[in-house]
Amino acid sequence: MPWFKRSKQNIAEDTQHKELPAGLWEKCPSCGEIIHKKQLELNLWTCLKCDYHFRISSLEYIAIIFDKGSFKEMDKKMRSADPLNFVDTKKYTERISSTIKKLDLYDAIRTGIGKINGREAAFACMDFQFIGGSMGSVVGEKVSRAVDKAYKNKIPLIIISSSGGARMMEGAFSLMQMAKTSARLARLAEEKIPYISVLTDPTTGGTTASYAMLGDINIAEPKALIGFAGPRVIKQTIGKDLPEGFQRSEFLVEHGFVDFISHRKDLRDNLIKVLDLLS
Repeated sequence: MPWFKRSKQNIAEDTQHKELPAGLWEKCPSCGEIIHKKQLELNLWTCLKCDYHFRISSLEYIAIIFDKGSFKEMDKKMRSADPLNFVDTKKYTERISSTIKKLDLYDAIRTGIGKINGREAAFACMDFQFIGGSMGSVVGEKVSRAVDKAYKNKIPLIIISSSGGARMMEGAFSLMQMAKTSARLARLAEEKIPYISVLTDPTTGGTTASYAMLGDINIAEPKALIGFAGPRVIKQTIGKDLPEGFQRSEFLVEHGFVDFISHRKDLRDNLIKVLDLLS
């Protein structure tokens, strides 16, 4: 009977297999949702399903926070030297050059001056893409110059941190940036010039131990990892299990290390409110 005769033609042959174009979709690391990049961009790089905050670049933060066309970058082409002639899997100078070429960014921070709702503010924003947002001599110098600009012009300072800590390739020169930036911020505090620190995922190591936690107001993005040493290292050191959510934004707010948590969609509005309050 014809019902039981197998067709020679394979059904799969009659169906065109269409591959998804590469680079158009992103998978949420938190919930696994597949999101079109355009949707993700319109939602300020936060998951539409679970609100996970993707890591974004300094240029994207500038577009979110500042009045359109008002931001002017400072010290754009300042780049790291190689004081220790450091070599790991490759030379430090080669690593710097290849990262600059890949990202069109000269170090792990972008600084400048812009306007938020018409109010001028000095600004520094770290880029985790650049060697894990590590703090070397250039990061310390650019942060210091941004602080000096705020001090000289008597305008508020905003720093957005995203860092794995001090840059090992520069050794003690990296560690010196902690004292250098902290001393500059102390001058700002003496003049009662507002400094707002925004902590994103991750903010760790020497960055946390210096300027990232010295804000008059410390704001964090949801579920950001914020701490000095990583939770795994702490657990191995003390030999005890850590509390649930340890070193996440919500845990730090509960224990008084962060003032409040801001969703990225509300960040500009919240900065305007804080600036109004402090000014």
